[in-house]
Amino acid sequence: MTDGAGMSAPPAPPGMEAGAWDADWLRARLAGPDPVSEDPAFAWADDAALAADIPLAEAAVLVALITGERPGVLLTKRSTALRKHGGQVSFPGGRMDPEDGSPEAAALREAQEEIGLDPAQVKIAGRLTPYVTGTGYRVTPVVGTLARGFTLTLSPFEVEAVLELPLDILLDRAAPQRRSAEYLGRKRFYWVWPHPDHEIWGATAAILVQLAQRLRTAHARPNAMALDR
Repeated sequence: MTDGAGMSAPPAPPGMEAGAWDADWLRARLAGPDPVSEDPAFAWADDAALAADIPLAEAAVLVALITGERPGVLLTKRSTALRKHGGQVSFPGGRMDPEDGSPEAAALREAQEEIGLDPAQVKIAGRLTPYVTGTGYRVTPVVGTLARGFTLTLSPFEVEAVLELPLDILLDRAAPQRRSAEYLGRKRFYWVWPHPDHEIWGATAAILVQLAQRLRTAHARPNAMALDR
């Protein structure tokens, strides 16, 4: 599979045309104010409350922003045969191994194992605030850029498909929906992102909300300021 074959994405939004941004631009965005620290209720669902009394395991995911004429965020659909979270949309990633040494190493290793992404093709830009899941994982989102032209080989045991969330949807403040549901006797809140073919919710959706907030901060190059609309 080359460059997300079979996936379609709209043209880049203003200020995000090919060449208008890179890993350095993204690093500047990630260096801005942390929306989670300023308002913890803004970006996160309330999964952390479910894991308050259990030890947390460290995990990492790769949040790859695809650059070029049709920018977007790389996502995967997990195999329906998986015992946990089968069929759900997620980022490439998983539990950190002792030999990984860092969330960056873990995220790149997992992406290579799951979808055959060459780590050398990813330019790491930084991290988002870790997300604590209700199942007891502290997930560090590792953010990087990925130029179009990449080749993927999916692991059929782990990944059913690869998809993208177009950047214009990510940056649309009205796109994510805040929903609630009864779970274990209490009302829980979570985010959902629109997609024509898939449901994007849970930890993945919450991380996307924080990413979108980061990308709309004022720490950008002048030719990318059109994002702050």
